[in-house]
Amino acid sequence: MCGITGFIDTSRSTTSEALSASARAMADRMVHRGPDDRGEWADARVGVALAHRRLSIVDLSPEGHQPMASASGRYVVVFNGEIYNYPQLRGELGARGHTFRGHSDTEVLLAAVEELGVAGAVERFNGMFAFALWDARERRLHLVRDRLGEKPLYYGWAGRTFLFASELKALRSHAAMEQGVSRGALALYLRHGYVPAPHSIYEGIQKLPPGHHLTIDPARPGEASPAPYWRVRDAVAAGTSTPFRGGEEAAVEELDALLRDAVRIRMHADVPPGAFLSGGVDSSTVVALMQAQSGRPVRTFTIGFGEKAFNEAENAKRVATLLGTDHTELYLGPGDALEVIPRLPQMFDEPFADSSQVPTFLVSRLARSQVTVSLSGDGGDEVFGGYTRYLLARSLWRYVTVLPRPVRGIAASAIAGAPRVTGALLSAARRLLLRSVEVSSPPADQARRLARLLSWRTPAPFYRDLVSMSPEPGALLQDATEPESALTLAQQAPYRRPLVEQMMAWDLESYLPDDILVKVDRASMAVSLESRVPFLDHRVVEFAWRLPLALKVKGDVGKHVLRNVLYRYVPREVMEGPKRGFAVPVDEWLRGPLREWALDLLSEEHLARHGLFRPAAVSSLVREHLDGRRSWGAQLWALLMFQAWHDDQARHSTPTLAASSTR
Repeated sequence: MCGITGFIDTSRSTTSEALSASARAMADRMVHRGPDDRGEWADARVGVALAHRRLSIVDLSPEGHQPMASASGRYVVVFNGEIYNYPQLRGELGARGHTFRGHSDTEVLLAAVEELGVAGAVERFNGMFAFALWDARERRLHLVRDRLGEKPLYYGWAGRTFLFASELKALRSHAAMEQGVSRGALALYLRHGYVPAPHSIYEGIQKLPPGHHLTIDPARPGEASPAPYWRVRDAVAAGTSTPFRGGEEAAVEELDALLRDAVRIRMHADVPPGAFLSGGVDSSTVVALMQAQSGRPVRTFTIGFGEKAFNEAENAKRVATLLGTDHTELYLGPGDALEVIPRLPQMFDEPFADSSQVPTFLVSRLARSQVTVSLSGDGGDEVFGGYTRYLLARSLWRYVTVLPRPVRGIAASAIAGAPRVTGALLSAARRLLLRSVEVSSPPADQARRLARLLSWRTPAPFYRDLVSMSPEPGALLQDATEPESALTLAQQAPYRRPLVEQMMAWDLESYLPDDILVKVDRASMAVSLESRVPFLDHRVVEFAWRLPLALKVKGDVGKHVLRNVLYRYVPREVMEGPKRGFAVPVDEWLRGPLREWALDLLSEEHLARHGLFRPAAVSSLVREHLDGRRSWGAQLWALLMFQAWHDDQARHSTPTLAASSTR
């Protein structure tokens, strides 16, 4: 796990030493991603520079130093991540005559590219990675990101300079970087709570989408566009066209074997691995499979909170005791969580409003006190249908599609326009549609959301509305047009699958890489901890799409086949408690200990200085929330995270943060 950065200065107007110094300054903004070593490489003849910060995980010797050149000298790479099947590839390449100086997966990557080419090598890699590869013979730069988007990679042109990096803060330290905030990306951020790929918060800077390869030819700067080598929709199509033909027990057996191997190869490191353990199905499965293949107790880590509704530590401890892990738990109070908030803008480096970022950082910090690598259960919900919103949407969509459109329109109008009967209507809707799903927002807010959902005719906008943090971001922004996203594009090329499977696929395309994996990557790397995610082994994902939906979502229970794998290691009764998630009580905090902080950042004077938001509209949300009339905690958290980020960048960056006129 590392930080990578670099650039191509097409003016070619400086020396290799100056290029290296600029690249070094960019990389040094990411010391947290690689505190163990650093390196730079430059070639003034073509204006290219690469830089690297290293967190030593595999091959701790100097032979793992980067930037690393291939044996022939043709390629130079900076690489972030891990290729888990590199021992197998090393053996195959050795049989073909390749020799190796050290034992790193980076050296295997270069040999694979020499042997198979970039595209052929990437097809063989099983891992999480983002790398930049300079081809000295062709004079081209290749950027590649792993299939599911575990590792980040930003890029873009700033004048005549092409920039790339693991984090935006590295780009901002280059003198050519002058991009302003993208109003369109800000609209997407307010809708989702994150900026979805390929967008970034800056005009002209993009995220390389998961499973994509970008080739930059400095002689033709305007011609490059990312090309996919692996896509979720292709995995869906391939899996559903060749469905698994065995029964339930055969599916459990094969999934157990696949997950065992996915866990096994992610336990390989030259430093001791551990695991996050929440006590839920996903993390418990990962830990169970780790312990089953370990000769000593696996180190597991959990944080607990005094508020019972947010505390998962008790069940985690039961699971740890049953499995015999070396378990560490730490109970925290509100003050511990609140202490993290000032660090979030620098930590996430882009506006990000998933409040579980706070406990994710805290458990990462706890784990880093003992280990350098930690496995997590992320991805289980998206791959095996675990989110309760899938059940909610399925129930509601059935109801929506049964009612004739005119009747739906009348019902939507009645619900939206009858606040006095809202509570009764929502109670009936919950009994009819949502079954046991908890809905915590006030009845009036639920009614408005239900009214909107009843108005949609096709699944993609229906689901987009269901998962939107702010369904109408334009109401809060000045002069912004919301660009395309995965869900708007889905309307043009829909998945022809049952609604639950469509939602799972959309989440794998956007919510997982742009929210969940961003949260895990930034929170863990802030403390120099490498996080590995076995459920996102592409073999597991591809196998899951071969399984019939009934094996993933059975009745009102998601992750059915995964639960049956877990029950081989942990008794069923231990896992039957309610799913709590990993959140913090934002609504209460904003009315309590964070009240003054929120009032300052969201004051009309503060908002007016930025020229991005409609101050009166934001002030209305603040008043309604603080008075207890409405619950706008999620929306206000998004606004606060942007404001805090914007202020932080203004303090620490040289580029302008003025609102861009480009939309």
